Amino acid sequence: MRKTKAILAVALLTMTTMVKAQSTQKPYESNPYTLVYEGAITKNEKGKVNIHPVTYKLNGLDIAANVYTPADYDPAKKYPAVAIAHPNGGIKEQTAGLYAQRLAEAGYITIAADAAYQGASGGEPRHTDKPFSRVEDIHGMADYISQYPGVDTDRLGVLGICGGGGYTLKAVQSDKRFKAVATLSMFNSGEVRRNGFQNSQLNTVKERLKQASDARTKEAAGGTVLFSGVASITDEEIAKTPTDLYREGYEYYYRSHAHPNSTFLYTTSSLMELMTWDATDEIELVDQPLLMMAGSKADTKYMTDEAFPKAVNAKNKELFVIEGATHIQTYWRPEYVAQAVNKLNEFFKQNLK
Repeated sequence: MRKTKAILAVALLTMTTMVKAQSTQKPYESNPYTLVYEGAITKNEKGKVNIHPVTYKLNGLDIAANVYTPADYDPAKKYPAVAIAHPNGGIKEQTAGLYAQRLAEAGYITIAADAAYQGASGGEPRHTDKPFSRVEDIHGMADYISQYPGVDTDRLGVLGICGGGGYTLKAVQSDKRFKAVATLSMFNSGEVRRNGFQNSQLNTVKERLKQASDARTKEAAGGTVLFSGVASITDEEIAKTPTDLYREGYEYYYRSHAHPNSTFLYTTSSLMELMTWDATDEIELVDQPLLMMAGSKADTKYMTDEAFPKAVNAKNKELFVIEGATHIQTYWRPEYVAQAVNKLNEFFKQNLK
């Protein structure tokens, strides 16, 4: 009897330990592809959307990406394709992957790649965030996906989310392989790094440029790489953050959709390029069909509102407002994602013929 009780006690302890381990397991740890969005693929199955992790070279660096293929994908057939540029601080396993999977469900071959110097892609110093590189990342996705079996290169579209949206507006000015262009919650990184969010740092532009220049001097001399942004944050600090973008962003990136490859940091020296760049410079060169989407309650919507009327040569231009959504909520809230995906599918079907 004692032996039986002892065995039962050990079994109970083991079960309790397993349950506790499962309850503390983070989303990326429970997904074989470390995807953190709701409804993410856990295995490739016949007759369903499949995911294909790939790597390729771009300017000498290894780029990590995920390609999603539609259900019953046949490489002998021809499919429209969409490249997806992720947000600042984001990676392919978060909202970029969510939209890639949803669009693949609608029949597109899609690619979501980690930016160079970020995520699982190569490049040093880590977290370098320079506009030239981010724009090159989008050109690089076009290079790769154009050669993927089954892709119809005459039906290639692009979706840029948040900072990826700003970089997309710049990339398509010259890259006419993209036949249709969409942005979601567009964030003009140059404007914000220069002027501050909602123009809150107009009086410190010169001071911050000096800090960025000094940071580059240290890097060049082999010294410590300096970073701007937020490395970690407490729940109390999150609660006290006044803007929706950053409060909900901290919750998304550091709590609900956290991933070890994702960070709010970027090298301070990157500000030398960021602060002299703007997503809307030469935007009149965008002559493809253009869809810009933003939440009605997004405190970043002013950037979409600024950019949209400047794209004077864009075809079939449309501004789509997602009622009730904030910036970060368009990344993950099912009801807002569904609206965005439905609109994207309608837009790409019309313009990728």
